[in-house]
Amino acid sequence: MGINEITGKIISSAMKVHSTLGPGLLESAYETCLLHELRKDELRVYSQKVLPVHYDGAVIDAGYRIDLMVEDSVIVELKAVDKVLPIHTAQLLSYLKLSKVKVGLLINFNVVHLKNGIKRIANDL
Repeated sequence: MGINEITGKIISSAMKVHSTLGPGLLESAYETCLLHELRKDELRVYSQKVLPVHYDGAVIDAGYRIDLMVEDSVIVELKAVDKVLPIHTAQLLSYLKLSKVKVGLLINFNVVHLKNGIKRIANDL
């Protein structure tokens, strides 16, 4: 399955969750429901996957967790905030670099129309 197909399924599932729940809930509620939808779609998805930092020959657990890792090829960072800030984009880009994954989706569920809350980010590695 290609990256575009995977991201398409993620976005479709996120829209279903948002249409059902609407804005205003905690990020954890959206994460759990999106995880459920993606698994129903038979995608391999991990929630709160540990992301270590490789530094000076050591592997360090610095407390980073990827919200969702889908098919080992797309990182999904979820938010439920009034406004996505540059630091949120930087966070996802850092996760992409640390994991050597090429594509990530930043999804903010705290919007009226979810299409306005989705940002795709590519890591040039």
